[in-house]
Amino acid sequence: MLSRDAKFAVGQVVRHRHYPFRGVIFDVDPTFNHTDEWWDSIPEEIRPHKDQPFYHLLAEGEQHAYMAYVSEQNLLVDDSGDPVRHPQVKEIFSSFKGSYYEQKLGSSH
Repeated sequence: MLSRDAKFAVGQVVRHRHYPFRGVIFDVDPTFNHTDEWWDSIPEEIRPHKDQPFYHLLAEGEQHAYMAYVSEQNLLVDDSGDPVRHPQVKEIFSSFKGSYYEQKLGSSH
């Protein structure tokens, strides 16, 4: 399990604290697990600590869908009640209930 309890769960819909996008969590890393180049690309004033959970999201912005990697400190609960319009949501999740997706049986994520 995670070395520190994660605040958010797989299937939960969240939004970014600083940037205008939201998404559904499909995986969680207990601490930072990405490249130094990615880390250095984050503006220093909002660069998160590495020793916290990081979340893989099927994300959506105003113009397109993509995958995002976001620290716990930069996520907030999305309470809009709206489903995420990412094309891969149906591959991993089944139904949407409020602010959570149910994971498909047999899904490895």
